[in-house]
Amino acid sequence: MKNILVPIETHSSVDSVLQTALLLAQRFDSYVEGMPLGPDLPDLVAFDMPVSWTVTDQNTWKEMADEAHRRFEAFMRAANITERGADGHTPAFGWTGERSFGDSQIGSYARIFDCTVLGRPGGERGDPRMATAETVLFESGRPILLAPPVAPTKMGDTVVIAWNQSMETARASAMALPILRKAEKVVVMTVEEFRSDGPSGELFAEMLRHHGAPAEFILRNAKHRNSGEAILRGAEALGADLIIKGAYTQSRLRQMFFGGATSHLLNYATVPVFMTS
Repeated sequence: MKNILVPIETHSSVDSVLQTALLLAQRFDSYVEGMPLGPDLPDLVAFDMPVSWTVTDQNTWKEMADEAHRRFEAFMRAANITERGADGHTPAFGWTGERSFGDSQIGSYARIFDCTVLGRPGGERGDPRMATAETVLFESGRPILLAPPVAPTKMGDTVVIAWNQSMETARASAMALPILRKAEKVVVMTVEEFRSDGPSGELFAEMLRHHGAPAEFILRNAKHRNSGEAILRGAEALGADLIIKGAYTQSRLRQMFFGGATSHLLNYATVPVFMTS
């Protein structure tokens, strides 16, 4: 986790996003790159759109980018993070972009980073947008780290892997190996009623121990809860400060209508969540 991307937009969780990125950078002496985030522009724009609207819109995007830059840099300097000059031995930060980037641009740029830190999406006005998280998930090929609404004070000491024996969670866990090796405790947690075909949690924990991760296995009963709620309750009981999970092991359309673990975590997680598709 030596290169971390942090798209910055003025939303309700921006302070938590910055704090979550800082915790990850301090753990790995990472380079953190900020960039301004805004909504995607329409693919088609009417030719007779007023010039004044175009200029105002461009100026607004520039102002948003400048504010994002100021906020990002002030936070990093207050945390005593140095600018550029990353040598791999101390955290460092940098900034790219003079105008806000849309979701699709962020999604492609994230391909060269080890992880992208975003705010956990919400349904209220001013919350981080679901479109950003899904674009980075499905277009970058890299993991995302979702910051909770309230900034965490620690992250990565006690890690819960929501092991449902799926390909997606296997991929997420593999990408999270640097975090797992540094953890004090790693719990491979399976919810009994929500398992797919695949290797058992006991076997997976054993394989993680071969990598130097202090992994153990636990089987939990959902107790009539949905899978996402069971994961969050289990993680809370274990004192977890990070959850690792594969995203959308059901189809996104099915989760939209019927719910699922990914949807529940995206709506209710109070600790950072590390995800890949």
